Amino acid sequence: MTVSLVVVSHSAKLAEGVVELAGQMTHGKVAIAAAGGANDGTLGTSMDRILAALEQVASVDGTLILLDLGSAVMNTEMAVEQFAQSGAYHIIISPAPLVEGAVIAAVEASIGNSLAEVAGAALGALSLPKLHE
Repeated sequence: MTVSLVVVSHSAKLAEGVVELAGQMTHGKVAIAAAGGANDGTLGTSMDRILAALEQVASVDGTLILLDLGSAVMNTEMAVEQFAQSGAYHIIISPAPLVEGAVIAAVEASIGNSLAEVAGAALGALSLPKLHE
């Protein structure tokens, strides 16, 4: 097994797009689940959707959760707390940028790095320059 990823976004389409991009970078070697949108399909986040994504990709090697905006944190924390009751899984909620962090995390997971290494690499995306001057 490898470290798995969950992508949490206020937009279902955004979460699915990030999962698609990260998945293509790893040729499907990493379990990545999208948890986007509110339960009624509108913009927002859903503890139920996050919990379902965690259940879908749970890994004994751990799971890294990446999210888009700060208000997603509360639902993510509640989902992680509820999920933790089901077993001894290691989960890290990352403050890394969503797209860059997810791609880097997926690549790092695909080469067998630990949850701490995957999380650290994703966090390193904070310092990646977007423009070269």
